[in-house]
Amino acid sequence: MSEAWGRRGFLGLAGAAGLAAGLAAVTGCGADAAAQPKQGGRLRAVYAGGGAKEVLDPHVQSLFVDIARHKAIYEKLVELGPDLKPVPRLASKWDHDGTATTWRFTLRDATFHDGAKLTAEDVLYSLARIADPAVPERVAQSSLATLDLKRSKAIGRSTVELVLTAPNAEFPALLAGIGTQIVRNGFKDPAEPVGTGAFRYVSFEAGRSMVAARYDDYWDEPARIEELQILSADSEARANAVQGGQAEYANDMTATFARTAEAGKAVRIVAAKASTMQAFVMKVDQPPFDNPDVRLAFKLLADRQRLVDVVLAGRGAVGNDLFGKGYQYYPADLPQRERDVDKAKSLLAKAGLVGKQVEIFTADASAGFVESATLFAEQVAEAGVRLKVTTGSPQTYAKDLLTKGAIGNHRSGAMPIPQYVTDRLLSHSPFNVTHWRRPAFDAAFAAARAVTSEEQRSAKYGVLQKSLRDEGGILAWGLPDYLVAVSAKVQGVQAAPPNTLDQGRFDKVWLA
Repeated sequence: MSEAWGRRGFLGLAGAAGLAAGLAAVTGCGADAAAQPKQGGRLRAVYAGGGAKEVLDPHVQSLFVDIARHKAIYEKLVELGPDLKPVPRLASKWDHDGTATTWRFTLRDATFHDGAKLTAEDVLYSLARIADPAVPERVAQSSLATLDLKRSKAIGRSTVELVLTAPNAEFPALLAGIGTQIVRNGFKDPAEPVGTGAFRYVSFEAGRSMVAARYDDYWDEPARIEELQILSADSEARANAVQGGQAEYANDMTATFARTAEAGKAVRIVAAKASTMQAFVMKVDQPPFDNPDVRLAFKLLADRQRLVDVVLAGRGAVGNDLFGKGYQYYPADLPQRERDVDKAKSLLAKAGLVGKQVEIFTADASAGFVESATLFAEQVAEAGVRLKVTTGSPQTYAKDLLTKGAIGNHRSGAMPIPQYVTDRLLSHSPFNVTHWRRPAFDAAFAAARAVTSEEQRSAKYGVLQKSLRDEGGILAWGLPDYLVAVSAKVQGVQAAPPNTLDQGRFDKVWLA
């Protein structure tokens, strides 16, 4: 530690315990631990496709298939472990100045695919590229908005000092978010990707495939497979490919397929239990959901267990109208909300909604959306309200939901709870589908995020989350398992939540 930091010193937030947890997460192989890893071969992994919208630019991504491709070629300073806490990657450790305003990250001895060593200047360039206002589609801009690049600097070759405009004890987790990969200083052409990842780029065709080869100088040991192909296909085609031997890995599979696959021997299901969220989202500034009684009534009408049993085929757990159940900062003392049709009827009668019709906007954009909307309409009808199901375009549904429909479907993968709040629940959040805009909530969240004591910060987050559960527009009915199908000959695949280090990570798998 430099003497220049004075008496305040720095507080280490990625010490031996955190690093050990991260290493434990990547070295274990669950049921495959006893198998002896082998070298060589080609692995074909198939994901839901996005056609011409698929991209190679690691800072412009939203599809799982893009994220998987970028993960193979590039790396982040920080990743998320299975408990959604940050773990070291290109940054071997980090510290802050005691106020969580100025942070220092120490870089690993990593090498880009073109032979150049990773430096602090690469990190600064990458963050500046993400922050470029001329390219608003770079997805991490909002979460890294408080980064003051003018005051940030390199401290020698392998240390970077990042300064924030406001204290944020969650900053390392933000660097693990989507679209935060580190590129070479001067990187201009995404069509010629050069990263530090376990695989180096060979070829790419949007909507079809990317081919990558093992990078022998990878800092975290070279991959066991020689070649990785990441392919694009719809749900049925993914199922057929993994069952028919045209692929060894199929991402994000349905519960129906899992039940069928488990009856045979050719395919194995790897399930990250209750690691995603399905919800109905109500816009709190539009009738009838601008009335808090109506929001509560709809929450009381949801038969969560039946939705899980029918829509998820039992592959999941019931939700509790709040994101992040089981993750760090989730308030463990929240009672489970139960169905109460009589109370819901009373609230709806008071609001004058009995006998009226409400439109629910849905689309076949994610497994279970249309089915859950249809089943929920039956449940709401028990209180005398007609829920009309309107289906939109699956290709544009995520964007359309921001402006269309007073109620709709929502799905979220795993991420730290503060990240979810930042992206979806602040007044200026880019994906605020419930239109929850409360300046007092924004201020209280900013104050909580600045608290450096994890225990005190967690208590403050808990208060905010309880208000969200009771007053907000999220009706979280289910926590689906995240299902991956693999060929019986594939070993080392982790049961990891989406958006975490070990999900879709192919440098540690092998072919038996």
